[in-house]
Amino acid sequence: MRLRYAGTCRVCGLELPARAEAMYERATRTVRCVSHEVSTPDAGPGEEEPNPEVVDSGTAGASARREFDRRKAAREERIRAKHPKLGGLILAVSDDPQSTTAWNTGALGEERLGGGLNRLASETVRMLHDRRMPRSKANIDHLAVTPTGVFVIDAKKYRGRPHLKIDGGLFRPRVERLMIGSRDCTKLVDGVLKQVDVVRGFLEPGVPVHGVLCFVEADWPLLGGNFTTRDVHALWPKKLYPKLQAEGPLTADTIAEIHRTLAKALPAS
Repeated sequence: MRLRYAGTCRVCGLELPARAEAMYERATRTVRCVSHEVSTPDAGPGEEEPNPEVVDSGTAGASARREFDRRKAAREERIRAKHPKLGGLILAVSDDPQSTTAWNTGALGEERLGGGLNRLASETVRMLHDRRMPRSKANIDHLAVTPTGVFVIDAKKYRGRPHLKIDGGLFRPRVERLMIGSRDCTKLVDGVLKQVDVVRGFLEPGVPVHGVLCFVEADWPLLGGNFTTRDVHALWPKKLYPKLQAEGPLTADTIAEIHRTLAKALPAS
């Protein structure tokens, strides 16, 4: 069909403009490129079976968005049940708690970065979004498989200026801390390193895996600003995109194989 509205291919992440020809899947309300249409001989009349080679790239921010909607709906249900007559008024004049709005903030950051990443999608830059980690409640926000390796990207929508604070030196152990404004956010680096280890465990030895903290609304300086701590890059989207498009040793076929491997090992959330 011709799309009435712009969309994103669920397989390769390519942005599809309005009026582009694409396949619309009613069951999931998603679209995909016409080139990804595959039927198998075992499919019944008028039915299409999924091709094992087709990769579900996932939807950026999907799990965070679902959790926000769940918490918001649960709060509304509690208030309306407790205050049948005034519930609507209470909801209108009160805000969701921070524990709920944090999920919305996270989803917005992932969605915004995911849109930019999808615009880079090609045979040599393949994306995966919102992937479930084995035996964990945590998700990996974005994975980019590129000629220079796999990028494990954690999207953050934080206010303040990220910077690196270094303690110690000649006579004391060197300790690097990630600061955002005056807040110590070193735990964010620890989280990315855990994700990098998980991803590396599914790949052949020698495949480079890069950790990235991408801050989508931080207060970066006009010049410089990005830095690396414990092999994790801290930067913003416009600094990230050229890294993903850089030339490297991995071929298009190898990139596609790694993409399939990670998609199978880390399903979409």
